[in-house]
Amino acid sequence: MSWELVRMQDIFDISRGGSPRPINDYLTDQENGVNWIMIGDTKGGGKYISKTAKKIKPEGVKKSRFVKEGDFLLTNSMSFGRPYILKTSGCIHDGWLVLSPVNENIHTDYFYYYLGSKEIKIILASKAAGAVVKNLNKDIVKNLKIPLPPLDQQKKIAAILDAADAYRQKTKALITKYEELTQSLFMDMFGDSDRFEQKLISDIASDKKYSLSSGPFGSNLTSKHYTDTGVVILRGTNVTSGVLDLTKVKYVSESKAKELKRSELTPGDVVVVAVGSSGKALRIPDNLERAIMSQNFNKITPNTNIVSALYLQFCFNSQLVQNQFKKEMTDTVRTFLSLTKIKRVTIPVPPIELQNQFAERVQAIQVQKTQAQASLVQAEDLFNSLLQRAFKGELS
Repeated sequence: MSWELVRMQDIFDISRGGSPRPINDYLTDQENGVNWIMIGDTKGGGKYISKTAKKIKPEGVKKSRFVKEGDFLLTNSMSFGRPYILKTSGCIHDGWLVLSPVNENIHTDYFYYYLGSKEIKIILASKAAGAVVKNLNKDIVKNLKIPLPPLDQQKKIAAILDAADAYRQKTKALITKYEELTQSLFMDMFGDSDRFEQKLISDIASDKKYSLSSGPFGSNLTSKHYTDTGVVILRGTNVTSGVLDLTKVKYVSESKAKELKRSELTPGDVVVVAVGSSGKALRIPDNLERAIMSQNFNKITPNTNIVSALYLQFCFNSQLVQNQFKKEMTDTVRTFLSLTKIKRVTIPVPPIELQNQFAERVQAIQVQKTQAQASLVQAEDLFNSLLQRAFKGELS
């Protein structure tokens, strides 16, 4: 089915936000304050913005851009082009573009999905200015050509995609609940840390060579050493929101890996992020038989007679140990946590039998979480398939 292609400026009034400066002089807690809509008011994966954390004084409105319920917002920098629908009114800063429908034949939910599609993101990315930080100006959006089906078909498409998205979001929420459950279990079993023996991290490492080590620095490992096959390199880009992501990896040759023996990783090792989101810990899984860590990490191979790798991972990520890590971090351009400083941090060490009980319970939860993750893959595939069909006119 072929739909009319129209420019966005023909169906939306498109404007950029503005910020009264200095903004701190305009923030207020008074009841007559006007909602100040910020990126932080969005929820991950959420479609709507329904409330704000901050307000500005009424006199700041004329120096900003007032938006109303039903308007459509696009981020125009950083995660540019991310769409949201307003369920409230307020003012927006210059990190937003606002799109206001010019007539009643525009269903914003339809355009939410269309502008959030992969195809549109690719188009916007190719047009956005800025080598490091992409910026999406209003002229790019104004001149974007999009298919415009009749209003009843817009609503039908949006309803189908809403249902598919609801299934996807419900599955994501279930995975989050399993993650929260494991955290709660850890606190129930080990939250009262004072009742356990305290040991330095340097004292709980295995006695094998390189059980405490850091990634290679300087010219020892750079992109020029990368190969198409060989031994996996664990890089900072392989850690997303504290989770190990091995979908996109780089490699080094076997000969280079041998040079970096002290930075080798095997299942059961625990790595602590050294640069950026410093202090976050991950356990090397069984399916990663061997890898070389980059300079972004420090490694602890635990003495399993004293501490299990699973317990160590959760312990490192607990508030108790994270607070100690923060005291040890060097704050330059990016925070940095050296191996030397990690070694002098102390952790509670419960009896190994209790740690093993924890591992068994976590494993039972993990089975359910794995099933939910498999369901999420199916939900994502279904949603993306429907999204592609929708804008080809196959769902109307």
